[in-house]
Amino acid sequence: DRRDSRGGRGRVVTLQDRAGLAGARRVVVKVGSSSISGENAEKIGPIVDALAEAHARGTEVVLVSSGAIATGMPFLLLDARPSDLATQQAAAAVGQNVLIYRYQEALRPFDIVAGQVLLTAGDLENPTHRSNARRAMERLLGLRILPIVNENDTVATHEIRFGDNDRLAALVAQLVGADALVLLSDIETLYTRPPDEPGARPIIDVAFGDDLSGFQFGSVVVNSVGTGGAATKASAARLASAAGIAVLVTSADLVHSALRGEQVGTWFAPNPQSAAPATTSPVRIDGP
Repeated sequence: DRRDSRGGRGRVVTLQDRAGLAGARRVVVKVGSSSISGENAEKIGPIVDALAEAHARGTEVVLVSSGAIATGMPFLLLDARPSDLATQQAAAAVGQNVLIYRYQEALRPFDIVAGQVLLTAGDLENPTHRSNARRAMERLLGLRILPIVNENDTVATHEIRFGDNDRLAALVAQLVGADALVLLSDIETLYTRPPDEPGARPIIDVAFGDDLSGFQFGSVVVNSVGTGGAATKASAARLASAAGIAVLVTSADLVHSALRGEQVGTWFAPNPQSAAPATTSPVRIDGP
């Protein structure tokens, strides 16, 4: 059920290609911990600049941002991501506060107000909680607030976690009826195998329903600040595209180009049966 920001049924938009991102009605953008924490904390500014540019065009933007635990680690004098749940929760409690402050300070010159939305997997599985979350998000967007969504790490347990924020972003995109989902990574595109291996080629376009089983996206990468990797992004992209939402996977450094609809990243065409008819082409891979 895809609705406009006033709660009524809105115009369903199926983006044919990347160029449609420049005029998209509603976009969810996801950024990972490694892109906005530690020595990369200064990248919050350029990312916010790109979001504000899209916001000024009239696009309704939802940001799904990881980074609470990573941002909180220095304040707890931690050199690496904690392995025990209680310390993760403590780091998240401190880091989420700092993270939202940094985003709001970056948004201030654009006169954009951020709204914090913290979710658990249970919130999206329970029909009442899901309805409440959707209503709140729709109202925020209708008021031209920029929702910043993260998993509620302070109360989430291992048993009820989303697993990674790429999946959370795909579910949020479905929740708000987004036209597109932009998954920001550390690399410009997905590759047919890990990019540091011989023979790896960038994947440019993926038509809906194409078989990706022959590609070696690798297992989930766990580093000192967060979780995620190519496999989680490919999985989240397939989840969102099946719901009729176009997906672009690219580097956080290319967020301006991505939201302007330029030819960057890996494009996952949406399921044409979930919205208006769309024309897709087979998987396109750069290189010989």
